[in-house]
Amino acid sequence: MASTSVSRIVPASPDEVWSLIGGFDALPDWLPYISESTALEGGRVRRLKSPEGEVIIERLVDFNEAERHYSYAILQGPFPVNGYVSTLRVHAIPGEESAAEVQWSGRFNPDGAAEHEVVDLFTGIYRDGLDALHKTLAA
Repeated sequence: MASTSVSRIVPASPDEVWSLIGGFDALPDWLPYISESTALEGGRVRRLKSPEGEVIIERLVDFNEAERHYSYAILQGPFPVNGYVSTLRVHAIPGEESAAEVQWSGRFNPDGAAEHEVVDLFTGIYRDGLDALHKTLAA
């Protein structure tokens, strides 16, 4: 099983960051790659659509409001992986009231692609996503 993780310090308190990204259906609010999110099965499944029309279906597998993190599995998508589970987590930074660390990590089995290619793919998605989150919060 392969894995990757990206962290970024963002210019907002952990509570402010979590209020933006903590909703399982909130990706279009901060992630340009996702233009549409539809909640299914009482909010436990999301059907995402990219600006190019690609569809990704994900299931929420863990959610912790108090610790500000959730994990999800990809059920369907354009990625060369199976067994994909990812976690989005917001950490407080000691002594920094108006900043937070956001960590996006995932583990997966490459399927039809080399491990380094899939690791590079998701590292790039996480990095670009956290860069977009930083821009949204800095605006």
